[in-house]
Amino acid sequence: MHIGYARVSSTKQDVTRQLDALAAAGIASEHIYVDKKSGATRDRPGLHEALRQARPGDVIVVHTLDRLGRTVRDTLNLVHELRERGVGIRTLADPLGIDTSNPDSPMAQLAVIMLALFAEMERTYATERASHARAVAAAHGRHTGRPSVVDPDKLEHALMLRDKGVPMRECQWPLRSAHGRPVDVPAGGQ
Repeated sequence: MHIGYARVSSTKQDVTRQLDALAAAGIASEHIYVDKKSGATRDRPGLHEALRQARPGDVIVVHTLDRLGRTVRDTLNLVHELRERGVGIRTLADPLGIDTSNPDSPMAQLAVIMLALFAEMERTYATERASHARAVAAAHGRHTGRPSVVDPDKLEHALMLRDKGVPMRECQWPLRSAHGRPVDVPAGGQ
């Protein structure tokens, strides 16, 4: 049996492309497991269920190898564990096709190692590029990240209250009294 697994790193990302590829490969939707969680951990419900369902002779199919694990070590450990159980892995869109259902194939083993290494390197380089871009923007006085949703006047007023010793829970907006009731603050935060 073929078992599909798809993963994106956050709930904001779309898994449709992976699901479409798995369906096009002939995998029934009831045999496809999905996670919207970082690959930094193996504690992913969809992955656990796919692994639980896999029996000797089955093949776990993923869009690309990096959907299984984030690091070379994690990916290779998972591939090794599955091989010990008689379960193969096949990828659909990697530049080097992977199909470990034949455990004696040295090319499949080499492809797994190379693709896991390339995926980890790309994540490292992407992180470095993003960090550099943030540093350059900050050096030029530009804000990076999400735009602030806090009114600057309200923030200034809350900071002034904090500096006067008002507990942080009372510095929230709308400001609250010690009894938890909202406090009216005149315009300008006075």
